[in-house]
Amino acid sequence: MIKNTIRFIKTAALMAGFGFITTNAFCNGTITGTIDTNMPKYKGNAVVYLVGVKGPAVCEHKTIEQQSLTFMPKVTTVPAGCTVEFKNNDKINASVTSFSPAKKFNVDKLETGKSRALTFDKSGVVQLLSKPHQEMTGWVIVTKNQYAAVTEHDGKFTIPNVPAGTYEISAWSEKLKPQGKTTVTVAEGKTAPVVLKMAI
Repeated sequence: MIKNTIRFIKTAALMAGFGFITTNAFCNGTITGTIDTNMPKYKGNAVVYLVGVKGPAVCEHKTIEQQSLTFMPKVTTVPAGCTVEFKNNDKINASVTSFSPAKKFNVDKLETGKSRALTFDKSGVVQLLSKPHQEMTGWVIVTKNQYAAVTEHDGKFTIPNVPAGTYEISAWSEKLKPQGKTTVTVAEGKTAPVVLKMAI
């Protein structure tokens, strides 16, 4: 009888803990939006991010591949302190270099099928270059938190699991710049729409 009671208490505590975790996982909101610009061909590959969100960043596995002498994807975003894996899918050795203040590095003679992981400790814009192939270029946008997304070709984006609150939302683009200050209010369990105006 005592063993059954103890087992019941442990099970109840476990379920309560699981319920607490689940509740917290689903009490956040989602931001969906688009880029508004008179240069629609530049809507894609912009990085939209929240400003001033506190708390430790959560890392996700990100990979940039060299394929047909192209960085794929061309634009990647990670929080500061997170790692990106560079993989060579071409039949020739790859070279990835950056002279950007946020991250200076040189990955040379990366053989076919091989990969190299690099950690980006400082927030900022990191341009990727290839010394043998000057036409190759890519970008890693290192943000201060994980609440960021790369826009689709039509300028649409989604930032999930955002804590409730009001935030400034901004964006980086190779060609466009944000116009004015934009804020968004996120409510628990809700989707908050936002439009970011950008121009050359």
